[in-house]
Amino acid sequence: MATILLVDDEASVVDFLQQELAFEDYDVITAADGQQAYTLYQEKKDQLDLVILDWMLPKMDGLEVLRRIRKHDTIPVIMMTARDYVGDKVAGLDGGADDYITKPFDTEELLARIRVVLRHQSQANDTQAVYQYADLELDTKARQVHRHQKLVQLTQREYELLLTLMQHAEDTLTRDELLDQVWGVDFEGQPNIVDVYVRYLRHKIDTEANRKLIHTVRGVGYCLRDETHV
Repeated sequence: MATILLVDDEASVVDFLQQELAFEDYDVITAADGQQAYTLYQEKKDQLDLVILDWMLPKMDGLEVLRRIRKHDTIPVIMMTARDYVGDKVAGLDGGADDYITKPFDTEELLARIRVVLRHQSQANDTQAVYQYADLELDTKARQVHRHQKLVQLTQREYELLLTLMQHAEDTLTRDELLDQVWGVDFEGQPNIVDVYVRYLRHKIDTEANRKLIHTVRGVGYCLRDETHV
């Protein structure tokens, strides 16, 4: 049974979702404001598997809660927001959200997104290995990434994307292949989410390095390649 921290200041939304999630055999902890959410996260982070986090919250907004969580943890976070402006969604993803869903939403869509992020988390935990490519190292047991021996902080989705690229180092993966492996075959969002997350990865992995490892194969997709060895 997965444990979910559900954060929303609308009591009717919390009551409804708590019932729906309980029906799906999830254990649910609720919070009504940002400060309470972060306090509960700190107290129960060893028990939590997922955070569903509303953006507009009293005391501390959801984006600030997310940023504080991301300083310490890669726990999956789904942002739940009535803000449908693209810039807000990008800000949420940039802040470390693994996914977002815009209110009002269909409950089945939320449940599908929950299954995807929890499945990826479980798969990551089941596989324990150290991948090394050039000066890039990914340790699946510690869930840590280092570039030139320097720790790189990644969100869960960024981590999974990098892991997929490292597992297929020097092979070109299409956007559809990356979408299926990282987001799941039942993902119903926009395919360009792959491009967005590749950009995030490049910023964190390649920006300060003396050579680039993440490359675009025009018209096809992406690959991890050290061109100094080609």
